[in-house]
Amino acid sequence: MNPTRSLTRRGTAAALTVLLAAALGAAGAGASNAEPAAPQKQKIASAVLGSDHRITLTALRSADDGYAASVRLQVYTKTGGVWKETDRVTVGDVDGWFWYPLTGKGAVCQFSTAGTEPAPLTVSLLVTPSVGCSDPVHYLVKEGRVYAG
Repeated sequence: MNPTRSLTRRGTAAALTVLLAAALGAAGAGASNAEPAAPQKQKIASAVLGSDHRITLTALRSADDGYAASVRLQVYTKTGGVWKETDRVTVGDVDGWFWYPLTGKGAVCQFSTAGTEPAPLTVSLLVTPSVGCSDPVHYLVKEGRVYAG
């Protein structure tokens, strides 16, 4: 074996290792200065009541646990031709749902309401495919506000 060739290979390998370490260190330093990512969210249901109220259910992925999620119920009222949020509540516990069943097929077991004032609203969501649906939660939407029903 040629000793010059062996030294050249070792020198090249060492140089590549140093470059790779420097590149990874720079990437890590840049990542620490980055802004935190916006929470992932997905609308899972919505309904319009008459021409002046809109209700949405949105899944919000947990920032602490990628498998957990919260569900936000929001009420919007149309004022001057523009939808404005007038109330919001959390359905169940914060991070009390599982992200994947909540954003998958069949996630909404029941989402019903009526165009009356006050409007009854019932929500039941998939806990997991093996557990099934949650117990229904009842609300009343009155003048753009959400009340326990």
